[in-house]
Amino acid sequence: MTQDNDDVAAISQRGYQLLRENALSEAIAEFGRVLEREPGNCYALVGIGDAARKQRNFALAIDRYQECLDHDPENTYALFGLADSFKSLKQYNKSIEAWERYLQLDSSNVTVLTRVADVYRKIKDRDRAYELYQSVLRIEEENPYALIGLAHLHYDFREYEEALSYWERMYEHDGEKVDIRVLTSLGNCHRKLKRFREGLPFFEQAIEREPGNFYALFGLADCYRGLNDPARSLEYWSEILETDPENKVILTRAGDAHRALGDFDSAEESYRKALSIDFDLYAVLGIALINRKRGKPEEAVRELLDLAEREPRNPRVFQELAQAHLQAGRPEEALAVLKEFRKTGIHNAFIDEMMSRIERD
Repeated sequence: MTQDNDDVAAISQRGYQLLRENALSEAIAEFGRVLEREPGNCYALVGIGDAARKQRNFALAIDRYQECLDHDPENTYALFGLADSFKSLKQYNKSIEAWERYLQLDSSNVTVLTRVADVYRKIKDRDRAYELYQSVLRIEEENPYALIGLAHLHYDFREYEEALSYWERMYEHDGEKVDIRVLTSLGNCHRKLKRFREGLPFFEQAIEREPGNFYALFGLADCYRGLNDPARSLEYWSEILETDPENKVILTRAGDAHRALGDFDSAEESYRKALSIDFDLYAVLGIALINRKRGKPEEAVRELLDLAEREPRNPRVFQELAQAHLQAGRPEEALAVLKEFRKTGIHNAFIDEMMSRIERD
């Protein structure tokens, strides 16, 4: 080996040492010195790509990985970095192309298999993502990344029972050390399946582990909402609002709880605050319902007429508007409202039943 080659090797080693130490600009400079001597040196090109990727300079990273692949099309380090860079840029199709090239060279790398599956999951290719996650589990039966990926995949496609089975495997495997996100995910699956009482213990465990965790508090509040316990629900909505007072969704949910408890003043205050942040369909509906409860159907009609213009295909809005007209003693206008909704071509059983009732009466 010549002295010049020895110098190149030493510089490259120094570059990778700097890369490990996160001295990224210095590492790039060292790899640049290598390229001055050997312009096509793949070791240095990948090194610059890796350093640039850590700096989130994905344009530079992609250029260097591509340059390496021009010299060595089967360089797995460059393919890995290229695929990960495209994924970070959310250019998922390009990322997949690079990952698939990698898998042609090495189809047993579980890290790569899970990353490729993750990208397929991002683009909603359920079958390919499922196939790749399962191939990981055939290699490593309890691989946590594959189990998490499969759980998210099923959850994304609203297959909550299937998602639950993978979260439960992680829960059984990790025991008390299980990640808090597994606990909230278990709770969320039960919540989506409307098994609110079964979801509660998982959210409670999460809160014990991390008091104030938003997802656990939300889960507890929503479970109690599903169990028709607005007082307990309000406890948790209020706790979220202590740290996130401008959360429009939570303000509306808190308003619903106050309304269910008959505290109309607090309910309206919450709804109005939500609307001061941004428009919210449910806040407007809530105010209209309060006005009906207060015996002010005309005010409810005014709120709901504006809402009907904004939401012309929402059956709930037209139901409530018709109810307000009925409360004001105007069945003909209530019927006209419902007929107007029917012109959208949307069939709704509640609308149909309400029209039949008005016509009978």
